[in-house]
Amino acid sequence: MAFEFIFSWISKLFGKRKEISLGLYGAPNAGKTTLANRICMDFLGEPMGVASEIPHETRAVQKKEKVEMKVDGKRLTMNLLDMPGIANKVDYRAFLRFGLNKKKSQERSREAAQGIIEAMKWLEHVDAALVVLDASEDPQSQANLAILGNLEAMNIPAILVANKMDLKKADSVRIRGTFPGYSVVEVSALEGTYIDKLYETICRELS
Repeated sequence: MAFEFIFSWISKLFGKRKEISLGLYGAPNAGKTTLANRICMDFLGEPMGVASEIPHETRAVQKKEKVEMKVDGKRLTMNLLDMPGIANKVDYRAFLRFGLNKKKSQERSREAAQGIIEAMKWLEHVDAALVVLDASEDPQSQANLAILGNLEAMNIPAILVANKMDLKKADSVRIRGTFPGYSVVEVSALEGTYIDKLYETICRELS
């Protein structure tokens, strides 16, 4: 899908809308909740949820309504949706190394699998998406391809967020090369680096 076509289509779709539902999608530990917390703190003064190094910390859709973003005279009101991490499989043994016992790990695994299903079902209620990618990892993962494939199939516009740019291995060039048809914004949600550029892109393309 050509870059110009995407944003022409976005402008036509959202040009007259006063409020949209914006979903944050991505693989586990890509930094979705950290980014959601950053946005909510900046515009609401309160966080979205708990971020953790343990995979699938977010196992149910978290929602903040009426997030009003104002940048350079542009205003956008959003229902912000922090989605569970998308993975092609969930193995309970992955949680054991974080100190969870077998029972807790199996329970978390079941909840994570249900969360993935819930996140995909919510595509029916999402107007646009921020796809959060860990810029220190290979972007061509099954999870990322599945997310973008589903968004494209449902004609849901997306902005790619190359997160964790504070890490030495971060490389947004790989993301741009893998997904050339999308707008890519580099940020560190943890440190807040370049976050204003993301806000400008959201308001410019979705308001």
